[in-house]
Amino acid sequence: MRVQALAAAVLLTVGGEANAQGPAAVTFFIASDCPISNVYAPEIVRICTAYQSRGISCRLAYEDAKLDASSLRKHLIEYKLQGVQSTWDRDRTLADDAGVTITPTAVVRDVRGNVRYRGRIDNLYINIGRTRQQVTNHDLTDALDAVLAGRPVREAITEALGCYIER
Repeated sequence: MRVQALAAAVLLTVGGEANAQGPAAVTFFIASDCPISNVYAPEIVRICTAYQSRGISCRLAYEDAKLDASSLRKHLIEYKLQGVQSTWDRDRTLADDAGVTITPTAVVRDVRGNVRYRGRIDNLYINIGRTRQQVTNHDLTDALDAVLAGRPVREAITEALGCYIER
């Protein structure tokens, strides 16, 4: 019972649809034990902070197979993610609904709940264990800019590189 109360205090469970008060919502599917998810923590915070004033909401969907409230809280603090709404997608409902199989993956839903973008945050990773010296494609922020401008997203699906979500 104590774990459930603690989990309720740490996790803000939200549905699959976008924030009805803003033009779009981004869900970052992550896993605390995925090194690539963890590398992207500062970029996730940067994107959420930069787009919040433009009405974009963000949330984290933790896809860890085994997670408890204490571990989740520790991860949020260690990677400075406390300011981002989060939930534990323990039954994979959110991931299944969005067609997500890899962490980290970003999914952008518009105000109607339509998926406008699904894929990588950017092209930092060439493959597992190999990164570029400089990011050349900012896929997620390009998608957010397109949604905010009322334009179609140029590349609505990109391939995410990271850790497979256990089913």
